[in-house]
Amino acid sequence: MGDADLCYLSATDALVRFKARKLSPVELVDALVARAGKVAAKVNPFTYSFFERAREAARKAEARYMKTDGRLRALEGLPIVIKDETAVEGERTTYGSLLFKDYVDTDSSPAAERIFKAGAIMLARSTAPEFSCAGICWSRLWGVTRTPWNLRFSSGGSSGGAGAALAAGLTTLADGSDIGGSIRIPASACGVYGFKPPYGRNPEHSPFNLDWYCHAGALTRSVADSALMQNVIAGPHPRDIVAIRPKLRVPARLDQGVKGWRIAYSPDLDIFPIDREVAANTRAAADAFRALGATVEEVEIGWTREIVDAAADHFSAIFGAWISQFGKQAQAQMTPYARALARQSRTAKRTGLIAGMEVEGRMFEKLGAIFRRYRLLLCPTLAVPSVRADLDPSSETVRINGKPRDAFFDVCLTWPFNMMSRCPVMSAPSGFAKSGLPTGLQIVGRPYDDVSVFRAAAAFETLHPLYDKPERRPKL
Repeated sequence: MGDADLCYLSATDALVRFKARKLSPVELVDALVARAGKVAAKVNPFTYSFFERAREAARKAEARYMKTDGRLRALEGLPIVIKDETAVEGERTTYGSLLFKDYVDTDSSPAAERIFKAGAIMLARSTAPEFSCAGICWSRLWGVTRTPWNLRFSSGGSSGGAGAALAAGLTTLADGSDIGGSIRIPASACGVYGFKPPYGRNPEHSPFNLDWYCHAGALTRSVADSALMQNVIAGPHPRDIVAIRPKLRVPARLDQGVKGWRIAYSPDLDIFPIDREVAANTRAAADAFRALGATVEEVEIGWTREIVDAAADHFSAIFGAWISQFGKQAQAQMTPYARALARQSRTAKRTGLIAGMEVEGRMFEKLGAIFRRYRLLLCPTLAVPSVRADLDPSSETVRINGKPRDAFFDVCLTWPFNMMSRCPVMSAPSGFAKSGLPTGLQIVGRPYDDVSVFRAAAAFETLHPLYDKPERRPKL
């Protein structure tokens, strides 16, 4: 197996090879480091890298695999990139902001704590937009991160470095977080898998663990790897009051298929303009599920544009308010999109949050009616394959089928399911546009029915393999 193949090896396959002593964690880390020297500068997915430290950790993991006492952890020796928002004790977490360029964490987030306890090796920190508050991935501190499939376009955000690193073959695993689509947006733009767990499934840091829009999770190149990561991160935690007990474990076998399932399909969630190529790939995905034996029917949910104001009020009241706590002098160092969110919080209505909660209730009544008849809902992840890499969402629009549209609320079909936060959602690669950019499909489950989402994604993956052959990888 050549170095390029090693760099695209799935985590689950790597573990099998480690245990059989056919591959060393040192060989895998060395291959990834060598590839980073060739292509990382083109994509720009990292803030800080820890290559020598990773090699030393890989040598220790190799020694564990050479023993026969069976004491191997779930992620033993697997390289991972950790988002520049996830707290890691003793390391710099800059939040993509000049204000935090020298900030060092004093403890680790619950997700990072579990990832490292499971034996993963931190290869680098992955880029994110400032304060992870945008669906693109550039900052004044770290520059522009691009999707490896077409370097003129964004990797998506906010976990953009994670998605780009996976697609470019620069890591085996990546963590992420999702407040409005920040796992699923880059998953779609980079052609990888991104799972937003239901609220409370995965523990989070305070205070944002109390915001039901917020979710910690992972991005991967396969459904099996997503299940592997989810089983490590999930479960109750003493530092998170909302983390659900008991822990749900995704089954190791996900190959039972979807034959006989009733699945709903919405081409636009009733309110989004959809690029023609994205629409075609989503229809083809619905047909793929029919070929797998499911009954797939197009539905109207009954949602209206009132949900845009409700989501905007929520982001302003919580996320924007957090950013606006910094004074004018500090805000002058921020990106335009971060300043814009801070401004919105200052003009938000005092009743906006409760009014939004009322809208969320009405939204779920309509979605709940769909879930009484169907096990899953399919829809696009993004309305376009991606947007220009350096686009400023606070001042620029995106053209969809020739018309200017809002760069977040009209592009990302993800944020409604942060409002419907108890619904698990997987973004899976659904095909490609003529530009070479991937498109994404959201597989939405009933509240807390994670396993059905994983089973459906695994079935769909059998018809849409990626990265297993050189012709199915970005040409970097």
